Amino acid sequence: MTGVEELADKLRAVIGGTLKVDAASITIDNLRPLRRNYGAAAWAFDATSPAGRGTLILRLEPVNRSSIEAAPQLQAHAHFSAKAKGVPVPRVVAADDSDATLGSPYVILEMPRGETEHSVIVRRLDSAGRHAGGRAQLLRQCALALSRIHRIETAEPEKARQDRLAIYRASLDALADAPAAFEWAYRWLLTHQPPPSPAVVVNGDFRMGNLAVDGMHLTAILGWRYLHVGDACEDLAWFCDRAWRYGAPLTRGAGGLGSIDTFLGAYEEASGTTVDRVRFHWWRVMAALLRGIMNFSEAQIGRTAQVPSMRAAIMGRRICETEWDLLNLIGEGTGK
Repeated sequence: MTGVEELADKLRAVIGGTLKVDAASITIDNLRPLRRNYGAAAWAFDATSPAGRGTLILRLEPVNRSSIEAAPQLQAHAHFSAKAKGVPVPRVVAADDSDATLGSPYVILEMPRGETEHSVIVRRLDSAGRHAGGRAQLLRQCALALSRIHRIETAEPEKARQDRLAIYRASLDALADAPAAFEWAYRWLLTHQPPPSPAVVVNGDFRMGNLAVDGMHLTAILGWRYLHVGDACEDLAWFCDRAWRYGAPLTRGAGGLGSIDTFLGAYEEASGTTVDRVRFHWWRVMAALLRGIMNFSEAQIGRTAQVPSMRAAIMGRRICETEWDLLNLIGEGTGK
């Protein structure tokens, strides 16, 4: 039995147990790996049961996940809570924090309608919505969805709030010879940290690439691994980071869809709150630093890997881009 056949057998047992039917009545077809949009180890497959047929996503989570990664069952709970708030999310079929069944903790979701590839999304938006402002429509939907995520209730949010600066400090310390610009950015963040804002549920990875879009409609928010309690501006700034506009000019700095001011205005209208622009700028520096840490970490792993990685090389080349962004953002934040 091959690894794929073994995984299919295990999936039959999981889905049969979820539906409370005999696993022998479940058929698993077309089991195939997915691209990174759905996670580091993700598979799609077609499942047929007495209840019907559907395409599902299996996302395997690390057994030894980091302290900032949400457990699968917490992610599933966030999906249910987000759905209740009107946030477009895929339906969770099953989730387990244990590695006993599939060898890793996992989440199984319904495959959402739509496309996640940024270039395909904007090409279709520009084609279908040329006279209807397709990018502007999607940008408003993103702002609305994010405002609803930030309304999800959680018990004692202030106690659950993460110290993101401390997390970034630990991440910097784990890098071998971190660039001086990263350290400078961290010190700037430390000395310019704004007072705490009300704690909210933060998606943690709300960005283009983690959003499924069908035509001009946002159909699903996919990335929930970094779910935590924190500052709403963290999500807003991450969506506006350079990486997630995929080469679009700064005039389309919000996900390559529209201007940052337009996005923040749409969020303010949807949430009934006012976004403090100084606080938001501080979080933009945080977002750029996080991007730099991620790029450096991946490049560092690639340098020590036995098999050369083109992606690791690309991430290494982009470190200088992050340094440039950090210096510019710091300059803007100090009026220089």
